[in-house]
Amino acid sequence: MPEEGVPLTPKSELLTAKEILTLARLFVKEGVEKIRLTGGEPLIRPDVVDIVGELYKLEGLKTIAVTTNGINLARLLPRLKEAGLNAINISLDTLVPAKFEFIVRRKGFHKVMEGIHKATELGYHPVKVNCVVMRGFNEDELLDFVDFTKDLPLDVRFIEYMPFDGNKWNFKKMVSYKEMLDTIKQRWPDLEKLPCETSSTAKSYKVPHFQGQISFITSMSEHFCGSCNRLRITADGNLKVCLFGNSEVSLRDHLRSGASEEELVQIIGAAVGRKKKQHAEPALMSFSLCQDALQNPPNSKECGHTFSHWLTLRASLPKQMGKALMKNKLTGQLFLPGSHPEQQCHIMTGILQTQLRGCCVFQKDPSSTFDTKCLEASPVDQVSVDCQFKEASPGSEFCTRDLGSCTKVPRASDNLTHTDEEGRATMVDVGGKPDSRRSAVAGAVVRLGEKAFGMVRQNQMKKGDVLAVAQIAGIQGAKLTSQLIPLCHNIPLNHVEVSLSLDETRYAVVICSSCQTWGRTGVEMEALTAASLAALTVYDMCKAVTHDIVIEEVKLLSKTGGQRGDFSRV
Repeated sequence: MPEEGVPLTPKSELLTAKEILTLARLFVKEGVEKIRLTGGEPLIRPDVVDIVGELYKLEGLKTIAVTTNGINLARLLPRLKEAGLNAINISLDTLVPAKFEFIVRRKGFHKVMEGIHKATELGYHPVKVNCVVMRGFNEDELLDFVDFTKDLPLDVRFIEYMPFDGNKWNFKKMVSYKEMLDTIKQRWPDLEKLPCETSSTAKSYKVPHFQGQISFITSMSEHFCGSCNRLRITADGNLKVCLFGNSEVSLRDHLRSGASEEELVQIIGAAVGRKKKQHAEPALMSFSLCQDALQNPPNSKECGHTFSHWLTLRASLPKQMGKALMKNKLTGQLFLPGSHPEQQCHIMTGILQTQLRGCCVFQKDPSSTFDTKCLEASPVDQVSVDCQFKEASPGSEFCTRDLGSCTKVPRASDNLTHTDEEGRATMVDVGGKPDSRRSAVAGAVVRLGEKAFGMVRQNQMKKGDVLAVAQIAGIQGAKLTSQLIPLCHNIPLNHVEVSLSLDETRYAVVICSSCQTWGRTGVEMEALTAASLAALTVYDMCKAVTHDIVIEEVKLLSKTGGQRGDFSRV
């Protein structure tokens, strides 16, 4: 709660129970299966039990959930459960009563604890506890929160500190998922990774033999925009397609002006179609899957489209998205009209995933830990576009994994491959090459000098956490290589890692990047670009302290796959 409090919305501007149920009925009819009552604080609303009871009657609605501060929970929960409440999230950022009062500006810690225990007694499993982790405030309680799950069926969800108006956000306050995970694994090294659904916003873990579990909401370091399927309606009836975004559409005003159900569906569809590809800020967060699909069109021969048709598709996308949503409503997969049935672009809740004569594959990240002086990125979410039944260039033979035909590939040449017979720059034709697993590792060193090095090590740079930001920049650089280097092919990356470690003997940041793909050409340039962008980001974040910074040893360390075989720098 801000120190100055918050202005209260006049009751006349809030949605009535009837309006809430009208909108809920519309969304459920269009395929929504879960509704969460949140806030503000939903349990201060006098008709909340009645609303839950009416929602429970909606055919097709599978889950009714509530997110609460927990102060009124113990008193209301028996009635809410009887009315049909299925799931509970309780916001609790500290286990220290004094800190609790500082955050919420009132007493009530013991009431929240009473509500948590009441929820477990009534059979809610798990009871989710949301904890926003803030450096310098409660990151020292991570282990206490994990221990909280030992004897109770809780899911303690550690949420990366996100920027919102009024919370005075900066990078220094953010504790990344990887840092939290590393801290916890030092105490419980046998921490187990749990499976999760594609649309889940959480990465879940469990200490063996503990009743409960823990989860991480990686909204900043590894955002989940590409799989997000959530919409929010504010208490005064504004539709938000992204919790972080500022764009809102007043469904209340349209309801009160007599809009029909079909008109409301069109209004909602248009809003979803304008959903941004990622959180609006900060710009340092990696771009979403949507950008990759839009900015990296497939080879025109491979998918039977001319390049000009693809450009037309891009130019008309917002309009097409609106049409698609109006046609298919809100039921998940949305098709752009006018495209070939086997070459349609699919949208899941406003996020575009390119799928052209092939399959979209989300590569999710397994757990990884890192040395206390090293930040490592786990595999980045990627979309792999596999175009099957590809056309071969004249006189060449090729195969796909589906057809299994043999491949004949010309021998590697020592000549320059990016020039044609007349010496002009040209892109290499890899159409006749076989698909294979390829990887590359590159490195770079940034010498900072003693003063800047010490500030980086102590995380005292005004611009924020140098290692974390450079790590993200390196990952983003790998994904954008084909746009930065003109003759590079667009490659669907299966895996990207960027690690940064501190070398005190040289007052340097040592960068190592690795990339993997399954395709017809290698990823050396992607690995080199990742290392270079990470190095430049370190320079940029430290240049206010000194310009006596040297970037050196940018080089390929190793590669595997391809006609020329493996390479390793001795």
